[in-house]
Amino acid sequence: MKLRLRGSPQVTGFEFGEQVELGDVKVSFHPAGHILGSSQVRVEADGEVFVVSGDYKRGADPSCEPFEVVPCDTFITEATFARSGAAWRPGEEVIAEVGTWWEDNRRQGKVSVLYCYVLGKLQRVLAGLRALDGEREVFIHRDAEPYNDCYRRAGIQLAPTRVVPRKLAGWSLEGALVLAPPKYLQPSWYRRFGKTETAFASGWMALEDSRKRGYDKGFALSDHADWSELLQTIEETGASNVITCHGESSELEEHLAGRGLVVSSLPRA
Repeated sequence: MKLRLRGSPQVTGFEFGEQVELGDVKVSFHPAGHILGSSQVRVEADGEVFVVSGDYKRGADPSCEPFEVVPCDTFITEATFARSGAAWRPGEEVIAEVGTWWEDNRRQGKVSVLYCYVLGKLQRVLAGLRALDGEREVFIHRDAEPYNDCYRRAGIQLAPTRVVPRKLAGWSLEGALVLAPPKYLQPSWYRRFGKTETAFASGWMALEDSRKRGYDKGFALSDHADWSELLQTIEETGASNVITCHGESSELEEHLAGRGLVVSSLPRA
């Protein structure tokens, strides 16, 4: 958080499950499985339990703590991919496809430039590649290095990395895999590598054409719950009252209301 937030924020860390009392209210944090350290917030007051999910996913991810189901009366859930067409394949399968894409490009003398969010997704890809291919080195944009250091200090095993130098004099990245934030999808940045192919790792790639976003290829790797995972999670919490946020949730709300739940949505800011 100190890296992510500007200025010098005062940050106090808590262990998962540790209870904090704020007057008559009890608060605790529980793994959300979105990225390393991401938390659901459990609030207990006046004999009722509320859980705010934040962003979460249910699939296996070697780069962060697994999601924990927290029983509650009211569940405030994200709805980023709350549509019945959203269905993810296992992350390890998708990352294996990234490895195959990289190898195919390597044989053709191309540089594989994979764009992914600099915090969470990029480290998930690195952790998956390490599990897949051991010690093969991956190049990264320098913006990712501080976050990678955080993950490594937390004990997360990532593939070895090297920062792409600002100037490539005497360097050749032919056959390499480069990970970078999406804001660097700029020909002036990646074409200096030589012959390249670009891709984007995101759940949106299961629902959109990557070429319309300017990428040669897309990998549907999401750190959010898909449709079936949203339904599974809501059922497992035992909540009778569900509040949605972050997304187009009308389909989900209609489905849940049909099951007898009390459903509403937070107003958009």
